[in-house]
Amino acid sequence: MIDALSIAQDLIRCPSVTPVDAGALGVLETLLKQHGFATHRVTFSEAGTADVDNLYARIGSSAPHITFAGHTDVVPAGDENAWSHGAFSGEVKDGFLYGRGAVDMKGGIACSAAAVLQYLADHGGEPRGSISFLITGDEEAASINGTAKLLKWIADRGEKFDHCVLGEPSNKQEMGDCIKIGRRGSQSGTLYVDGVQGHVAYPHRAANPVPDISRLIVAISDEPLDHGSAQFQPSNLEFVSVDVGNSAFNLIPRQARATFNIRYNDLHTQSTLRELVETRLAKAAGDRIKARIVWEPSNSNVFVTKPGAFTDLAVSAIQEVTGRKPELSTTGGTSDARFIASYCPVIEFGLLGQTMHQIDERASVKDIETLTKVYRGILDRYFA
Repeated sequence: MIDALSIAQDLIRCPSVTPVDAGALGVLETLLKQHGFATHRVTFSEAGTADVDNLYARIGSSAPHITFAGHTDVVPAGDENAWSHGAFSGEVKDGFLYGRGAVDMKGGIACSAAAVLQYLADHGGEPRGSISFLITGDEEAASINGTAKLLKWIADRGEKFDHCVLGEPSNKQEMGDCIKIGRRGSQSGTLYVDGVQGHVAYPHRAANPVPDISRLIVAISDEPLDHGSAQFQPSNLEFVSVDVGNSAFNLIPRQARATFNIRYNDLHTQSTLRELVETRLAKAAGDRIKARIVWEPSNSNVFVTKPGAFTDLAVSAIQEVTGRKPELSTTGGTSDARFIASYCPVIEFGLLGQTMHQIDERASVKDIETLTKVYRGILDRYFA
């Protein structure tokens, strides 16, 4: 029997800190090849970014086609001496698998691989359709040379996905409590306010941008962007930094700047959101304050998979294994599901996210077994 825990340990022992692969994709590729998958290792490049290796593996050639997506890259371990077990040891202690990526998300990939291979073993090695794996090494960083480009590469080959399960850690307190069916978009920007530099003893000869930027921050962020939608919580704009680059006590600065991030729901697009904020700025600044916003490029668009047959199928599998009916949630940050949603309906269901990115990141061995059973239940229903 294919063991998800062993696969997860093999993956964790590859120190694949973005953008380094360190053999992680090879672990998965070798395993899938042994069981009849056609595999493709595809490297993408772009000026100013690191080259990234990706893996696409598929068995079957007909519809329906379900893909399991994920990433083998991980965030840095931090102070490795602070870990109670080696950050890349894959050690099991007291019922927990330790290591960077155990939760986010090598553990989820291992569960999907184990479930798929168990399913194939029980059905003569072939699905009633197609099963694939869409695995990147670029999720924890810029997300430029990973899933977005791999999806286009696959589409250019004439292949189509019908549904996707992304194994990001979705559960909050216990297995079965949450499925992610959407994510808010993310848009960042910097507010600049220009003044006139001068001596603090002669303020009439200067124009201080600090009080002005304070007023504009309130004007832009004080009023809600919206009150939420059917599937999403309200959008929120948060200023995260204010700076004038001034270390002197007797100098009125020439310029003040404040950076912000907006997490927005399906009531907005990037263009309508920018227009809304720019309108608020223009109204608050009037003719006196010289202010402007420089927007950062963003590939984090809002998406939602509307509840329906596919979500019902996943809920049924989760309920059967865990005894819980999961919440259909759109909370949290961004994930590669934002790219996948342009190609097919996608849901996110993985392990508990409580220790992701932390020292002593760990996943319960019992939860790994549970997730494998859920994925197997999804496959049984999908190809029934």
